[in-house]
Amino acid sequence: MRVVATAKDVRITSRKARVVAQSVIGLPVAEALTLLAFTPRSAAREVAKVIKSAAANAEHNYNLEQSSLRVDRIDVDQAGIMKRFIAKPRGMAGSVFKRMSHLRCYVTDDEPAPERRRRSLVAMPGRPGRASTKPVAARRRRPAQLRRAQEAAAAEAQAASAPAPEEIEAGEDQETTVAEDVTPDDEEKD
Repeated sequence: MRVVATAKDVRITSRKARVVAQSVIGLPVAEALTLLAFTPRSAAREVAKVIKSAAANAEHNYNLEQSSLRVDRIDVDQAGIMKRFIAKPRGMAGSVFKRMSHLRCYVTDDEPAPERRRRSLVAMPGRPGRASTKPVAARRRRPAQLRRAQEAAAAEAQAASAPAPEEIEAGEDQETTVAEDVTPDDEEKD
């Protein structure tokens, strides 16, 4: 079921709000709010308010579990413009447009379609295995660092598969034979 919440005439430009809104679409509500809390943009606070409101609507009006809600869609539309002026040289005035926007957030408890499914960005408590599938050592490496790490892993694997020197030597009851290296020049001399 889709539940909606709307915030009208928010004092943020729609262009700036869309950038923030696109970053949380498809995430669970708790992860989206966590991500927005650490997003250093002023629009993040307004988008978080709308998501909280939509989640509260779903929980209060439709008795849905907040832990099962996902951010389905966020619409950001342009609202009115407050026109102001700023003084310019020679008695002229320059225009200042203070733009506003309407935010509309849809949350749902349905599982997203496979093409819209999104991997969790934040490791949330109580949700094991939802963070990145890469091992910690492989995350955020530059290509040269990654290549060196792969070469080191290959060298370790090769060293582990090669027999140890003690295994090569024969035991007490077995005879050992040592073959001398013979080069073609040595054969001609004989």
